[in-house]
Amino acid sequence: MTELSERADQVRPRRVPGVEARAGRFPGPSLIPALNAIQERMGWLPREELEELARDTRRPRYEIEGLVSFYPHFRTSPPAKVALSVCRDLTCWLHAGAERIAALRQRYGDDADVELVEVSCLGRCDIAPAAAVNEHPATVSALDALDALVAAAREAGVGHAEPTASGRTQPWPNDPYPAGSGVAQRYATLRALLGGQLDPDDVVAVLAESGLRGMGGAGFPTGKKWELVRAAEPGGVKYAICNADESEPGTFKDRQILADQPHLVLEGLLLGMAVVGAEQGWVFIRHEYGPEERVLRAELAALRAAGVVGPDACGSGRRLEVDIFTSPGGYILGEETALIECMEGHRGEPRNKPPFPGTYGLHGRPTLMNSVETFADVPVILTRGAQWWRDQGRGQAVGWKFFAVSGHVQRAGVYCVPMGTTVRELIARAGGVSGGAGVGAVQPGGASSNFIGPDQLDLPLDFAPLAEAGTMLGSGALVVLAEGTDLLTAATNVLRFFRNESCGKCVPCRVGSTKAHELLTGVLAAGSSRLDEAQHARVLQLEEAMRKTSICGLGQVALGPVVSVLGLDKGGASARPQPRPDGAPEQPTR
Repeated sequence: MTELSERADQVRPRRVPGVEARAGRFPGPSLIPALNAIQERMGWLPREELEELARDTRRPRYEIEGLVSFYPHFRTSPPAKVALSVCRDLTCWLHAGAERIAALRQRYGDDADVELVEVSCLGRCDIAPAAAVNEHPATVSALDALDALVAAAREAGVGHAEPTASGRTQPWPNDPYPAGSGVAQRYATLRALLGGQLDPDDVVAVLAESGLRGMGGAGFPTGKKWELVRAAEPGGVKYAICNADESEPGTFKDRQILADQPHLVLEGLLLGMAVVGAEQGWVFIRHEYGPEERVLRAELAALRAAGVVGPDACGSGRRLEVDIFTSPGGYILGEETALIECMEGHRGEPRNKPPFPGTYGLHGRPTLMNSVETFADVPVILTRGAQWWRDQGRGQAVGWKFFAVSGHVQRAGVYCVPMGTTVRELIARAGGVSGGAGVGAVQPGGASSNFIGPDQLDLPLDFAPLAEAGTMLGSGALVVLAEGTDLLTAATNVLRFFRNESCGKCVPCRVGSTKAHELLTGVLAAGSSRLDEAQHARVLQLEEAMRKTSICGLGQVALGPVVSVLGLDKGGASARPQPRPDGAPEQPTR
C-alpha cells in the first residue's frame, strides 16, 4: 500500500445503514489525509494530482473541490520559496503586531521569494508577535532569527522546530509519574484496567466523584460523559477522539501539555477507549502544531514497540489503536461536530444537536470526545484519587488547572495552578503587567470570553464565579490588557477573528458578525472609541440575534466581548452573564 493510500485509509467508516446515505455524503474513507499528503509532498494541490485522486478513489471532483475551497491550509497555486505567516490577532496586536506587519511588508514586500500572509492565531501567543516561516514557529521581535529562517527557507529549508521548552526540570505538579520515567513505568493505570485490577464502572465513578469537568470550554462533567458513551449501544462499534485543535487567540496551554505530558494525554485517551468500549482512537491536532505532533508520534511509536497499544494491548487480548489526524485548518473545527464532519471527509460545518456525539458521532457511532487537558487529568485522578484531586482546588473549586497567560505581562507562558486561583494571583505569577502599568481589562477564558475590569481581579478562576461575573473560564487562556489600551479596538480585533473564522453555514453568524464588524470599524475609522446610542443599540440587537439563533458556539459568543467592553466603558461590569453554550468552540470542546 502506498503512503498516500495508507494516509487516506486512516478514517474508514463502518458501513451503517442510513449513515452514508445522508444527503451530500459520499461513501469511503476521508480524503483529507490524502490531500494533506499531496500538499506535504508537492507544496500545493496541483490539478493533475486531484484528478488522479478522484480516479483512484472513485470520488467526484466537485466533492474534492468542495473540501479544498473550505479549508484554509490547502493551496491551489504553487507556493513561493518562503511562506511567511504573521499573526494579526489580539495578543500579537497588543505587542504592536500591526506595526510589525507593516515593517515586514517594507522588508520583504518586493522579494519575489517571500509570500507574506496575515493569518489567524498560530497558537504561539507566548512569543507574540508570532510568525511562521514555512510553518517553522518564529517571533517577529527577533528579526535576526527571522531573517535567518527566511534565508534558510530560500536554500536547504528550515528543518524541524523543537517544541517550546517549559523550563521545568521536574514534572508539572499534576503529573503522578517520576521525572525520567519511560513507557515501562508509565501507563500503570491503563495496565491495571486492562489487567482486570480496575473495573470500568469504578473509573466512571471516580471521575464523577472527583468533579472533573471538560477543560476545553464547555465544562461538561467528564464522568457523566464517559458514562453516557459507555452505556450507548453496548458491544457496538465506538470511537474516541482527543481534540487537540485549540485555535482561539490567547490559547496555547494544550500545546504545552502535548509537548511535556504526551504520556498523560495518551493514557487518558486509551483509558477512555477501554472504558467506553472503543477500539480506535485519534488525536485530532492542528497542522500548526508540527513540533508537538512529532512528540506524540514518537510516544505512540514507543507504545507500539512496548505492546501498550495494538491488537493485544498490554497483553489483554483487546485491540486499542491510536492514530493522529492532522487538521486542514480552521478554528471552527474545535467545535466537536464540525471536527467530526472534517474527519468524515466533509466540510467542517457544525451539526444541529441533538443528537450529540456520545450517541451519534463519527460515522454515526457513539464517540467519546474530550480535550487534551481533560484526558491528561484522567490518569492523575485515577492514580491519586478523587479526594486528592478535589483537595487541590481553592475554596469550592477542584483540581489543578493549566492556563495560558499572554498579553501585557512580563512572562507570558503556561502555568499550572490550583483551580480557584484568582485572576490577580495568576497575573502576579506571570510577573505582573509589563512596565509596571495597571490592568485595564482581562479576558479570563480566551477570545470568546467577556472582558472584565480591574475591579474584578479577585475573581476566582473557576466555572461558577466567572459565569456569575458575566464571563467564563472558557479555554483557560488569560489575556491581560494594560491600562490605557483602547478596549473597543481590542474587542473589534477579536470580532474580526470570529467573522473570519465563521464557517458561513448559518445566516446569523455569517451576516451578523460582518455587519457588527463594519459598524465598529466605521466608528474607529472616524477617530472615535465610543458608540452613539443608535450604534450601541444596533450592536446589542445583533448580539442578541446571534446568541439566540446561531447553530454553534462561535456565533453565540462572537459579540460577547464587544458588548462587555461597552459595559466597562460605562463603568460597569461585563454586560451580562455568559454561560458557555454546550458544544461551543474551545475553545470549543469539553
